[in-house]
Amino acid sequence: MITSPHSAFSATRSRSALGGTQRTLTFDRLLINIGDDFNPDTGRFRCRFPGAYYFSFTVGKFPEKMLSVMLVKNGLEVQAMAYDGYRNQGRKVHSQSVMISLKLMDTVYLLLQESPNYAIYSNVGPYITFSGYLVYPESTSSLGYVNNHLSPPGLHLPGCPPPGDHQYNWRRRGAHEEPRSAFSVARTTSALGKSKGRREREALTFDVEYVNIGGHFNKTSGRFTCHFPGAYYFAFTVGKHPRRAVSVKLMTGRGEVKAMVFDEDRSLRREMQSQSLLLPLRRGETVWLYSQQEEGYAIYSNQGRFTTFSGFLVYPDSESLDRNFS
Repeated sequence: MITSPHSAFSATRSRSALGGTQRTLTFDRLLINIGDDFNPDTGRFRCRFPGAYYFSFTVGKFPEKMLSVMLVKNGLEVQAMAYDGYRNQGRKVHSQSVMISLKLMDTVYLLLQESPNYAIYSNVGPYITFSGYLVYPESTSSLGYVNNHLSPPGLHLPGCPPPGDHQYNWRRRGAHEEPRSAFSVARTTSALGKSKGRREREALTFDVEYVNIGGHFNKTSGRFTCHFPGAYYFAFTVGKHPRRAVSVKLMTGRGEVKAMVFDEDRSLRREMQSQSLLLPLRRGETVWLYSQQEEGYAIYSNQGRFTTFSGFLVYPDSESLDRNFS
């Protein structure tokens, strides 16, 4: 009997770290490590089973220091980051999550900005966590490594092939496999509200595609369309723009609000807001993000990919399974 591969970890750190003294974050408590693919002493996850993995991390901001922690794959390939540029006395936490596709022996870890102006805070609480797990393994009928290192047009960064350099196709799926649907995208540019009056709500669009299993997310329109009814998990993180408020809503259909993030502070600081939830979806339903379009609102992002949006099928309902195995 062939069993599906399992790989998952969750680790915490109870010590602070100053930029310049430690770059790769290590961890002193391992909560779970299915497959032993994560090494807390080095802070590195190494892929044994090619497929689509979901990673999430939360880091604490040190008083009077800035915060910048990057999720990195294979060296200097930045996938996403947590950032706070405000040097106040307060302590807070920031979170980020993304789904990326990994090949055999790929490594994933967290990097702290090496300048002493940056630091992370934790204690026995702990403030700092790092988790990851295999959502969809590759199979002989579902080879799927989607290029997740996209550089902007006309600019070729080291280790970042240009857009469209996809090596495999997640859409090929065997007739007897369970339904698969997942996406993870990011923005590398900010979005500024400009309208003074009411107008039709427009979905937030994205220019980086990490994975798009099934091809059910359209990054140009910014909308995910359900093809397999069931329970889906969605998570998003947005960056706050200096001197602008942020208000981003997770919407379904024609504009039903399911969850949101909000920060009305209009100071110069840049920081992040995150939100996540499970939703039951029927075939043909759409899910999208709406950023308030009036003047005074904005989201912030750059090549560090402050703004991300992910979703995947957790449990298909009986209709999806019946159609797939019939």
